Amino acid sequence: MSASLLHYRQKWLTLRSAGFVALTSLAISAMALPVERVQAQSLNDRLAGSNPSGQRSRMLVDAREIVYDRDNDRVTALGDVQLHYQGKVLEADKVTYDRKSKRVYAEGNAKLTDTDGTKTYGSRFDLTDDFRDGFIDSLRVESSNQTRFAAPRAERTDGETTVFERGTFTSCKACEENPERPPLWQVKAARIIHRNSERRVYYENATLEFWGIPVAYFPFFSAPDPTVRNASGILAPRIISREKLGRGFGLPLFWSIAPNYDLLFTPTYFGKQGLHADVVWRHRLQTGSYNIRVNGINQQAPREFSLLPYAGAGLRRFRGSIETRGKFYLNEKWTVGWDAAWATDKHYYTDYKTKPQSLSQLFYNEQISQVYLRGRGQRSWFDLTGYHFYGLTSLDWQKQIETVGPSFDYDRRFNPDQVGGELRVNFNGAAIRREAAQFQALPLVTNPTYLPGTLLYTTTAGGTYQPCVYGVNGVRLGAYRPGQCLLRGFAGEYVRSSVDVSWRRQFIDPIGQEWTPFVSLRADAAWLHQNLSGFNAPDPAQQGFVGAGYGNANQANFLGGNADNFLFRPMPTVGVEYRYPFIALTSWGSHHIEPIAQLVVRPNEMRIGKLPNEDAQSLVFDDNSIFSSNRFSGYDRIEGGTRLNYGGRYTFRSNGAFFASLLVGQSRQMFGRNSFAAYDLANTGRNSGLETRRSDVVTAATIQPFANFSVTARGRFDERTYGLRRADISATASLGRVSLTAAYSRISAQPEIGYPFRREGLHLTSSVQLPYNFYVAGSVLYDMDRYLTDRVTAATFNQTYSGSPWRVAATTFGFGYRDECTDLSLLYSRSIDGQLINTGAGLLPSNKVTSTFMVRLVLRELLEGQTTYKPDKKR
Repeated sequence: MSASLLHYRQKWLTLRSAGFVALTSLAISAMALPVERVQAQSLNDRLAGSNPSGQRSRMLVDAREIVYDRDNDRVTALGDVQLHYQGKVLEADKVTYDRKSKRVYAEGNAKLTDTDGTKTYGSRFDLTDDFRDGFIDSLRVESSNQTRFAAPRAERTDGETTVFERGTFTSCKACEENPERPPLWQVKAARIIHRNSERRVYYENATLEFWGIPVAYFPFFSAPDPTVRNASGILAPRIISREKLGRGFGLPLFWSIAPNYDLLFTPTYFGKQGLHADVVWRHRLQTGSYNIRVNGINQQAPREFSLLPYAGAGLRRFRGSIETRGKFYLNEKWTVGWDAAWATDKHYYTDYKTKPQSLSQLFYNEQISQVYLRGRGQRSWFDLTGYHFYGLTSLDWQKQIETVGPSFDYDRRFNPDQVGGELRVNFNGAAIRREAAQFQALPLVTNPTYLPGTLLYTTTAGGTYQPCVYGVNGVRLGAYRPGQCLLRGFAGEYVRSSVDVSWRRQFIDPIGQEWTPFVSLRADAAWLHQNLSGFNAPDPAQQGFVGAGYGNANQANFLGGNADNFLFRPMPTVGVEYRYPFIALTSWGSHHIEPIAQLVVRPNEMRIGKLPNEDAQSLVFDDNSIFSSNRFSGYDRIEGGTRLNYGGRYTFRSNGAFFASLLVGQSRQMFGRNSFAAYDLANTGRNSGLETRRSDVVTAATIQPFANFSVTARGRFDERTYGLRRADISATASLGRVSLTAAYSRISAQPEIGYPFRREGLHLTSSVQLPYNFYVAGSVLYDMDRYLTDRVTAATFNQTYSGSPWRVAATTFGFGYRDECTDLSLLYSRSIDGQLINTGAGLLPSNKVTSTFMVRLVLRELLEGQTTYKPDKKR
């Protein structure tokens, strides 16, 4: 403390005798009246304790007045007193130190701030001189994470155990307008015991109150103190009811073995199936972490599930799964990890809702296991990953699903000084293996609404597959031929390696035009071994049809009859991109107009349909790909021929929050063969809007009238009639307490890639913040094209379908309350599984309705849990 500040405070001191000393700091170096220097040393010796090393810890005292009572051997500090000792601060209107008993008494607005930020309030403190032990009257404790204890009286002993007599605990703030009003919730107990060494709080004869009304009584319970993140104990129970499982009750048991590893064991008893056990082990190490999960059940009633091998687990009694996930940092640039799962059968995850971490939250379609090594530099990245895909739907036959081991990616960017611009080097490779070929029948040209997929064959191993031989009244109308069937996946082994070297540089001429020339050279080398034998179906005549049956040999109609092929495909590319941006500034905003043109020159694509297409079957032609030199999504296809891409962009920004933009573009095949018009094994490019010499017109528009509302629309229009081929519209709005989002998509029929009907859907979500921290939220998903499929399916069985296009696929509704100490939510969800299943009469939607009710209650730092009720229904 500076001498000037000391002089200012001394104006307020009263010197009552030679034994009274005026101090603002009891540190030896502080200034004081010379005659009283000995007394200062004496008081400091009395108040200073000993630290663990045996050395003195200095106590600093700041007060308006200090009074020394020789008769009673007491020192009293008066007026805005602050005592600083070993990181703790004691504040009060009056602090008295009794040298005989070595106790400190604080009265009037007393507050003790601990080293961790915890604040303890009381009307009177009776403490030892090191603040470790003592009594506190009218106690109130506020921790650094905003939890609160209170009691008429509390005692602290041995520096680690605090007993609150008739205490209360809550994490809710007191009402500012009426502090005496009970909080939203609190725990009242005859005694609350906090053991600091155990980091645990014990409650005796406790009641849980909401708004001061008791709702539950507990003779005894304990909970981790607010500083603990993980603690052993019983977690919130699970209440479950499902048609095939019966009513179930699960009680999770958590064991925090050490700060870096723990175990969660959840036994669940189902009324129909018996005991289901689930164990999760988590372990964090110095360079990463991993977890292992094992669960299973010995079913008591396996006949509750479908006995058909493609629809259920049959008579299997033991069912279960194992999964593990890990990630480790080798250094700051390299990571290695894995995410793997295995199950006794593909229906286990759906039947028991034991979702692996790699599955989406709503749908159980595919489980992906992977092992990877990844690295990232400032201008480079590396990825080496092996994949295993496990199909989970009734239509998946595992032998038709590929195994990728491994997939390799490397990308490096340079800035060469000699030519400027950016030089990019990219390497990619993959090795793929599949046992059985995967075919998909196409709609007939003479009857595009005919659904060949309503016919299935079943293998003896329980797999189901779609044949390409189909017909009516025993007459074969289709066969395993290009144009009538797609080869989604070949049978055999396929290894491909690709290298792509590209360069581009931007030039801006004196009048502001942007010229970006680019060149690239890509080379693909592939080895293909076809498996042309095995997996022949029963005699199709037994199925009512005439013609060749299913088998790997049929893929020779697509890839040729040679079992082994080594293929090479080069692709040089030269091009230039032109932009000429214009900017106009007005009093009410800025206008940005930019014409864009791109010319790409290259030879024709080679070996279309002679190489498998595994990673490039998805193609979306929109504003994001209009100015891309290669629009295929993977490496198995590469765009060829000379193309001219052209369009323009307009953007307006007002001086306020208004924003609008519009992009219009089109592509034209100038010379050479159109890669999108050619037929490959999956017909990628057909019905994409790029298969004609002049492509469809793509547009994208965004309008934002104000900061919290925007609409974005993307469209693709027929190049001759300008009829709508595809539309994607999204909107978001936040209007005060109301938030709304909407997403709509419509895609015209694409029969040449297996979609005979248009696809259409609408998703709406909303939330409303109500007064007093309440809220409501909901969503609805419309499947607006399913009625087209259902109508044709009904006609196949001489039935009449009268359903509405506005078919609700999923809905959710939630209501809740959330503040600083409480989170209560009630959620209802309902979904209809439209997955196609083999019913024996054909391939039909399951229409399985799943309704879920969930209640979640979080009392911060005390309770967090949820109860779920999931009845199964079939419509």
